[in-house]
Amino acid sequence: MTRADSISYLEPTQEAGRRFVQRNLAGPVVMLNLLRFRGVADYSGHPELAPARPISGAEAFNLYVEHTLPFLRETGGDLLFLGHGGPFLIGPADEYWDLAMMIRQASAASFLSFASHKGYLAGLGHRTAAVMDSRLLPLSEMALPAGGARS
Repeated sequence: MTRADSISYLEPTQEAGRRFVQRNLAGPVVMLNLLRFRGVADYSGHPELAPARPISGAEAFNLYVEHTLPFLRETGGDLLFLGHGGPFLIGPADEYWDLAMMIRQASAASFLSFASHKGYLAGLGHRTAAVMDSRLLPLSEMALPAGGARS
């Protein structure tokens, strides 16, 4: 399969959502997001959110983040990290990500509360317009090995 033929991942499937819930993650959850943006944001699915002039996918994603942060924080989460991506140091040579983002939620339940929040969902179209492909990996913290204690 070539890059042009590759599958884009934009939203979780029902099965992926079921597996996430079945993991029974305890404690805080960090969501590692890898994002690839469209050159020009596509608001065809959400014309009510479209800016007056065409904008880039990166600009549309910034609108998404601005809209999302209050709802994220209201449900026990926060933005831990936002950084420019690029090609992998270890990984496929032809694969790149425009942005990496890490979101911390107090729990899996608070993440689900956030993801279904009516106010949050009202601006989700900015993300849809912005993103060409993405990955979302839920992470749960684990204890460091005995010799790796933090100082």
